[in-house]
Amino acid sequence: MKELFSNFGRIQKNDPEFHEIFEKFAYGEVFEYSNLSEKESILVTLASLLACQSPKAFKKILLAALDMDLTAEEIKELLYQSVPYVGFARAHNFFGIVIKVFNKKGIELPLPNRSNTNPENRHKKGRELQDKYFGAEIIQMMNDNTPADQQHFNRFLEGFCFGDFYTRDGLNDQERELITFVFLASLGGCESQLMGHIQGNLNAGNDKEKLISALTVVMPYIGFPRTLNALSIVNESCE
Repeated sequence: MKELFSNFGRIQKNDPEFHEIFEKFAYGEVFEYSNLSEKESILVTLASLLACQSPKAFKKILLAALDMDLTAEEIKELLYQSVPYVGFARAHNFFGIVIKVFNKKGIELPLPNRSNTNPENRHKKGRELQDKYFGAEIIQMMNDNTPADQQHFNRFLEGFCFGDFYTRDGLNDQERELITFVFLASLGGCESQLMGHIQGNLNAGNDKEKLISALTVVMPYIGFPRTLNALSIVNESCE
């Protein structure tokens, strides 16, 4: 992670005092309390920077990440996964950043198609994943309790969020749910959704310790209030 932070040369040159403080904390002390792999650490960092709308830092870390453990396909899938949660208005600029970085690295575009659904089965496959992550009874109860004039939002979740994105190759179930947890924690104000995706993480195979580690890694980027809010929900949900 220090290799990633070394890209912030302008800060180091013009404000060495802050650079030293932040580097020792964010890329030293923080990692003494995380059990994430290097790849997972980079994924959650990029996810947090995207949700927090920090394009310059995202680009600098992405440049280094592609020389380490992350593949172009995994970066593409992180972008895709972000759209249902942060919205395309927030994700749009990051698509442009990734395209520029890929071009600079000589990565041929477009990348191969990773979709596993079509217009006929996207809702069915999306519902299957919703049931897998959150439980069929919970999803059915949500649908039954939604007023008729709002049912289309459930259809959007089923077909767009889960059918179009969660079914894709490129990231596994644990990675998708982990970065989704980080998107929501980084946005703030998404407590009910965060609670749902904590359960989704547990069902996908990520344990409480991994969620705490993810918050530990992204805390320098999202600050204490959002971190402690998310940590409180993790503790409540994992009792």
